[in-house]
Amino acid sequence: MCSSVVRGSHFLGSAGRMKAHDTICLPFVSSTPSVARTRLAAFLTVHRASDVVLDNALIVISEMIANAVSHGVPTPDGTIEISWSLNGTLLELSVYDAGVGGSLTPVEFDEDSLSGRGLSIINRVADRWWVDMSTGTRVNAELVLTPH
Repeated sequence: MCSSVVRGSHFLGSAGRMKAHDTICLPFVSSTPSVARTRLAAFLTVHRASDVVLDNALIVISEMIANAVSHGVPTPDGTIEISWSLNGTLLELSVYDAGVGGSLTPVEFDEDSLSGRGLSIINRVADRWWVDMSTGTRVNAELVLTPH
């Protein structure tokens, strides 16, 4: 899916607001959420996102990647595609793996649950999320950008 490790663009939208986008392809391994969190935190810091948005975005992207690595399939080059963008008043997050099928429905959990909480956490933290399984599996989430 990714032709390079990192791609990014920055431009002004129609309302004069900065729009920015980054896509990274990282190894399909359990340490990937940590690397992606560092990159996303830097991106959001440079673009002056509020602390609340930054914290929530790191939670959501971590869960999205952990779910993909635990239940998905790597792309042919052994990676997972992760992207984020600022679009007007939204932060858009996306994680793609090559897996198909499966159930992507949040399940109820309690404080004693050891696993199975990822989608429920995404459901509670993100303002909106959805799954596109037309080619592989792409989980998308949106967070409303809050003022500082």
